[in-house]
Amino acid sequence: MLFTDYMANFLVGYFSVLSSIMPLLAETSSTGEGLKLLGAGVAIIGVAGAGIGQGAVGQGACMAIGRNPEMAPKITSTMIIAAGIAESGAIYALVVAILLIFVA
Repeated sequence: MLFTDYMANFLVGYFSVLSSIMPLLAETSSTGEGLKLLGAGVAIIGVAGAGIGQGAVGQGACMAIGRNPEMAPKITSTMIIAAGIAESGAIYALVVAILLIFVA
C-alpha cells in the first residue's frame, strides 16, 4: 500500500470523526467553547506525524540490522533515541490540546 493510500484513509477517518462531533460542538454553551474544542482536535493532528516518523525510524533500523547484524546493539540504541525525539512532537501536541481544553 502506498503512502498516499494511508494518508487518504487517515483523512477520510479524520473527517468522518469530525463530522460526527460537529453536533456536539453545536450544543456547547458558546461559540468560543466550540472553537476551543475544535482547536484542541486540530492540535492532536500532530500525533499522526509522530506516528509516521516512528514508523520510518523503525523501518530504517530493521533494514540496517538486516544488512549488518553485528551492529544491532548500536543501531537499536540509536533507534530508541530517534523514536524518543519523534515522540516529543506528539507530547507537545497533547500538551497544547490539554491547555486549550482546560485553560483557554
